[in-house]
Amino acid sequence: MTLVAFLFAYLVRRRLDSLNAVSGDELWRRWFRQGSVVKAGRESGIWNGLILVFVPALLAALGVFVLALYGWRIAAYPLEILVLILMMGTPGWRQSVEPYAQAWHKGDMQAAWHLIQERLPASERGAAASPELMHLSLSKALMLAVFQRFFLIAFWYVVGGIGFAIFVRGLVALSEQWPQAAARPRYVAVCEWFNWMPVRLLSITFGIAGDLSGWLGEAKVAITGITKKTSEILMISANGSLTGYALDPARFSQIHPDEWANYGGRSLSAVRDLLNRSMLVWICTLALLVIAGVV
Repeated sequence: MTLVAFLFAYLVRRRLDSLNAVSGDELWRRWFRQGSVVKAGRESGIWNGLILVFVPALLAALGVFVLALYGWRIAAYPLEILVLILMMGTPGWRQSVEPYAQAWHKGDMQAAWHLIQERLPASERGAAASPELMHLSLSKALMLAVFQRFFLIAFWYVVGGIGFAIFVRGLVALSEQWPQAAARPRYVAVCEWFNWMPVRLLSITFGIAGDLSGWLGEAKVAITGITKKTSEILMISANGSLTGYALDPARFSQIHPDEWANYGGRSLSAVRDLLNRSMLVWICTLALLVIAGVV
């Protein structure tokens, strides 16, 4: 049932994303208002936020445990599906990326930047950045968003159940939306601990779903490096797994100068296809684990 629950939630969530509907971020934003007031000098404290994500995670885990204890485990799956639908998803990305690709095709880089600036990290929103840097920043932000809102949740849902899935999704929300900005970098550091295994597993999946020989030449150092950040591993692994210099705009412009107008759309399409194929690999692997009786 774990496979069925996740697969159903994933398909519904993808449909909602295409309609730009039901954002889980808004639910977290409202929930975090409970900890919006802190004493002066304690703006960087993280315990209030951790408690706010730990409580619903614990309640969900206890609820499933109690139902399983009384032989009603199956009754928890509809609730788990609903929670997964609310926690997963990247609504709004499609509505930003498609106009961005069109603006890139027209050569209007200023318009392209305005379309996606809110999707970029605050430190990378410089309007004077070159088109190449802007595009790489957008690609990194896209992969990180999909990893955090799909793959990370899938990994911890299968490994630790719905409680762990809620907790790690809450950590991601804390790193992005906690009212006290001074605490967000500390939440990012906590997220890295929970990202460590799933991002390396996704990196290996990139090699399987993409160009394995290219991945072997690029990503081996990334996944073995203990201190590599999640976004760095994703970019290095995807760059090695994609052909046609999809994440190497400088090289692409040198080899295919006449096709530069199509680069933005082609590159993002290649990244999305790689992520979709990788999720298919994860679902197939989960199915095999279910058949083998492991899950």
